[in-house]
Amino acid sequence: MGSWEYKVVPAPTKGQKGKGIKGPEARFAFALEALMNDMGAEGWEFQRAETLPSIERSGLTGSTTEWRNVMVFRRAVSAPMDDFEPELLPPPAETPDAIAPEAAEPVNNAAEVTETDAEFVPGEGATHMARDNGVEETSPVSGMTTSLKNLASQRGASEPKD
Repeated sequence: MGSWEYKVVPAPTKGQKGKGIKGPEARFAFALEALMNDMGAEGWEFQRAETLPSIERSGLTGSTTEWRNVMVFRRAVSAPMDDFEPELLPPPAETPDAIAPEAAEPVNNAAEVTETDAEFVPGEGATHMARDNGVEETSPVSGMTTSLKNLASQRGASEPKD
């Protein structure tokens, strides 16, 4: 079910002059017509006119009730995801020389290496992990996994301190 937003505006109290419009009733109708057309151009749909009480101050301590004429408009509100239109990207161009032979076959060395034997070996373009004064430099290559970070911190904790 759709959501709505509402706008309440004061109804005109005076007529509006226009070309070929004569008489107070016609001028008042023209003022209403102009207001409704302006709101409709902005996407608002007229719902109803209401006369509602408004309590206002009168003097220093008194108050009076004034009756106000208002016009109620509404328009549909679309959810943010209703307007979302995903754009499909073109598939990557695959050429035989673009795929490295090492990358073609994934290697799983997890069964061969235990945590005590594991050593972090940076990939191409990466810097090594430095443990100078307890400060660790991370690789500029993004995507270092959490398990490698945990392994590095465990190894740092197990080394004796000077």
